Amino acid sequence: MSWLALQGKTAVITGAGGGIGQALAHAFAGQGVRVVLLDRDDERTRPLAAEIGNGAFALACDLSKTDEIAAAAEKVEAAGGADILVNNAGILRPGPLESVSEADWSAMLAVNLTGYLAAAQAFGKGMIERGEGALVHVASIAGSQPQPASGAYSASKAAILMLSRQLAYEWGAKGVRSNTLSPGLVRTPLSEAFYRDEAVKAKREAMVPLGRIATPQDMADVTLFLASPRASYVSGQDIVVDGGLSQVLMGLVPRPGYV
Repeated sequence: MSWLALQGKTAVITGAGGGIGQALAHAFAGQGVRVVLLDRDDERTRPLAAEIGNGAFALACDLSKTDEIAAAAEKVEAAGGADILVNNAGILRPGPLESVSEADWSAMLAVNLTGYLAAAQAFGKGMIERGEGALVHVASIAGSQPQPASGAYSASKAAILMLSRQLAYEWGAKGVRSNTLSPGLVRTPLSEAFYRDEAVKAKREAMVPLGRIATPQDMADVTLFLASPRASYVSGQDIVVDGGLSQVLMGLVPRPGYV
């Protein structure tokens, strides 16, 4: 039995086909957890489930469609239910607020916010009935630091922080914990284009006090802790995993004679 004491539990991971999602799947499986991989494209997650083994299975599920979430939850409940939900799916439709369309705004909120609530309701129902469960929602430092030219992204991530806190408040007495993970700069297939330019990569690394860009594994390691019994008294919290990036603001202010 590992220190995290997760062996034998079942974890549902949304957006499991992405860079962070795949790292989460491998990390949970490595702790003896049966993982359920949810993604709009199960062509990516079915091979991942076969690779992981230990009863892992993949389900096609678009987080913007509540009927698909409900159908996935029914299948998971029939297979024994979920002990852990990691809300990791997310989309970005870039553009300045002055011209963002209502369709793009609504599409991002449908996945990044409403989808998180719908998944929490669907998979949390069994947790509430059993009196135990853990929710981890992937937010972003963009939820507390506005990210320009990103449409509804920052607004959606900020809303996730409050959604998690409210879930922690309302469901705590029912045995269910809820926390958020806020990544900083993470090198994933989605952001890989930025890092192919060595000059951009160097500038980004120089901004981070720890001097490197995060890997998906960095996010997975913290998520494991938040989902585990070792974090049994941690609820309603936002854990920022950004290498100190969000602490550099005052260092950008000119202070002649000091630095």
